[in-house]
Amino acid sequence: MSVRSLNWLKFGGLVGLAFVLGLLFAGLLDLPTTSLAQNRKPEAKVIPASALQATPAATTSGATMPLVTLSDAFANVAEQVRPSVVYIVARRTEKEADKRSTVPPGFEEFFGTPRRNRNQPQVETGAGSGFIVSEDGYILTNNHVVDGADRVTVRLLDRHEFTAKVVGTDPNTDVAVIKIEPKHGLTFKPAALGASAEARVGEWVLAVGNPLSENLSFTVTSGIISAKGRGRLPLPGYQQLSIQDFLQTDAAINRGNSGGPLLNVRGEVIGINSAIYSPTGVSAGYAFAIPIDLAKQVMDQLISKGKVERAALGVLVTDATSEDAEWASLDEIYGVKINEFVEGSPAKNAGLQEGDIVVTIDGQRVDYTAQLQQLVGFRKAGEVVKVEVARKGGARKVYNIRLIAQGEPTRLASREGQDGEAEPAPEESSSEVKERLGVGVTAVTSDAARELGLPSGTRGVVVESVDPYGPADGLLTAQSDGGFDIITAVEGKVIRTETDLRAAIRAARAGEVLSLTVLTPVRNDRPASRIVRVKVK
Repeated sequence: MSVRSLNWLKFGGLVGLAFVLGLLFAGLLDLPTTSLAQNRKPEAKVIPASALQATPAATTSGATMPLVTLSDAFANVAEQVRPSVVYIVARRTEKEADKRSTVPPGFEEFFGTPRRNRNQPQVETGAGSGFIVSEDGYILTNNHVVDGADRVTVRLLDRHEFTAKVVGTDPNTDVAVIKIEPKHGLTFKPAALGASAEARVGEWVLAVGNPLSENLSFTVTSGIISAKGRGRLPLPGYQQLSIQDFLQTDAAINRGNSGGPLLNVRGEVIGINSAIYSPTGVSAGYAFAIPIDLAKQVMDQLISKGKVERAALGVLVTDATSEDAEWASLDEIYGVKINEFVEGSPAKNAGLQEGDIVVTIDGQRVDYTAQLQQLVGFRKAGEVVKVEVARKGGARKVYNIRLIAQGEPTRLASREGQDGEAEPAPEESSSEVKERLGVGVTAVTSDAARELGLPSGTRGVVVESVDPYGPADGLLTAQSDGGFDIITAVEGKVIRTETDLRAAIRAARAGEVLSLTVLTPVRNDRPASRIVRVKVK
């Protein structure tokens, strides 16, 4: 046998051995005998009925128990409170409706866009929410839901309808009380009222109401308390006497939810849903509720008197700023700054001054304006309160002030009856004012006052420009920006010319915070006065 034949024989033996080994391994590994390409269907197997078992019930692990507990709490609260929530329909004549303020950009009223009846164009209809607070049919809602209404209809969850009587309204807090009378042996289920002061940021809440349309009535949504003490919101009807101390929530709230309850997980009402921030008119996650503590004080007076009577100090105020705190040497930024006094102000008569920082009322700390309004407003006229103020350099003083009944603020006459005075001489621009205060100014003459539409006796310096990133940037408004402020005093010293302003600034050390009295023209009214504090260079 040749060598070549021998080699072919060896090769054939190896191939055969490999084939046998392959079969052996396939048997040991139990590989499938059909390929996917064959696509053969397996034979159906018949399972005896006796072999079938019931599907095991879902079990709750320790990790999911908190979620189950929270879910049960939400469901229990919804079941408990929905019978207490009402759907309100208010009909107004066009004459009354035209008196209501329009909605500023980004803010919407909650009872929804009015629906006009084409056959009766003189009447408009709006819808909102409310909740029962007593077994005899008293209901809390928003003032803007029922304000000016000729007829108010209330519908319960069980579809019973009632004609409601408006007991009283309070535009300053946007709270109203209406009442329905029991009929057909029905009993009303009042909602449990909690304490908004105890509510915490981050706490879970539920909102119940009638959003967007009648078809979505008695809707429940959830969220958290996003913030407390929200104020200075340009909502419809806002005025100097408005009390804004809102709870903010991200619970989905829309037009029609207005007047409905905001509840904690214990089922207690802690707020009345009142307004939303929304560029589109629907929920954007920013909603505001009136604290129930404030609403209860208003409700009690509306039920007992039909109106709200408030006391006042006779001051116009704003929240203190960081500059105010530094000026008064406060350890924290808190308190309320007095900008102006109304005519006959008991606070002014007692010795308080413009620019004072109110830090306590009867020993209770005052952090922001709405707190001051509530600590004073719900007292009785004639009562005496102790008002502590902070002044420049950390000086503190306490005054006893007898409160007066609150009325519309009438501003004090501002420097009128001085037309006979000589006109100040024109002055050159001062680089010192520019460098240390960051503004350009010019004196207000009689001609300038007439041209600007100011009272004839107004004097001071008009802010013509404000340097970007300068000390007064963001604090004062310049003519070049489409408006203007007028500086009339520095640390209580009257400023009539640029020379006066330059002298006042020159006397201040670098980094010192100065108090500027500033007038800002208000359309169809006297200029509004405020205190602006600026840290000079």
